[in-house]
Amino acid sequence: MNTCYIACALDAKLDFIPDETDLVIGADRGCQVLLSQGKRIDLAVGDFDSGEVPNSVSVIKYPVKKDETDGAIAIKHAIEKGYNKIRMYGAIGGLLDHTIAIISTMCFYAEKGVDIALIDGENVVFAIHNKKICFSKEANGRISVFSHTDKSFGVFEKGLLYTIDNFTLDNKTSLGSGNSFIGCESEISVDEGTLLIYTSKNNFDNYLTK
Repeated sequence: MNTCYIACALDAKLDFIPDETDLVIGADRGCQVLLSQGKRIDLAVGDFDSGEVPNSVSVIKYPVKKDETDGAIAIKHAIEKGYNKIRMYGAIGGLLDHTIAIISTMCFYAEKGVDIALIDGENVVFAIHNKKICFSKEANGRISVFSHTDKSFGVFEKGLLYTIDNFTLDNKTSLGSGNSFIGCESEISVDEGTLLIYTSKNNFDNYLTK
């Protein structure tokens, strides 16, 4: 599946290598982050209130007074161009309101079948809606699972240190925090609802099967 890579305002290690069919978007200051690490830019979007408008690339400039964040605008452009797999760097970990906004945006699109992951250093946050994911036995370290919807019904966590079976998980609890892989195949699923999942980027890149 072709991938859209989006760089946002926060400094982040951009460890992706896009091929010719992938799309690379710089969201506002994310353009400077891309250029500083020698990455190409296929499209630059945003109001550019925190970075210069780049030269020699396709630019879509928005007014500062707008209804969406630059990151959300970049996601919309990626989807409009036909990309259903999106990886965002430098989008979380800075201003708390921006982090909440981009997580909410990611969950909105997860419910429409778009595969988005937010990457922060060695960590990744992603969402699943009405589906199951599996990890191989090589997955290690921590994993946390929270409900984004008011309630998520039919939640299963198997093959982890702490397991749940056909559980109703709501979004007003810390119950899903701090679980661990234990060296066997594991799976997380939800029959009805949207789950937020936090784990290491290594687990996500190398040991996750959707």
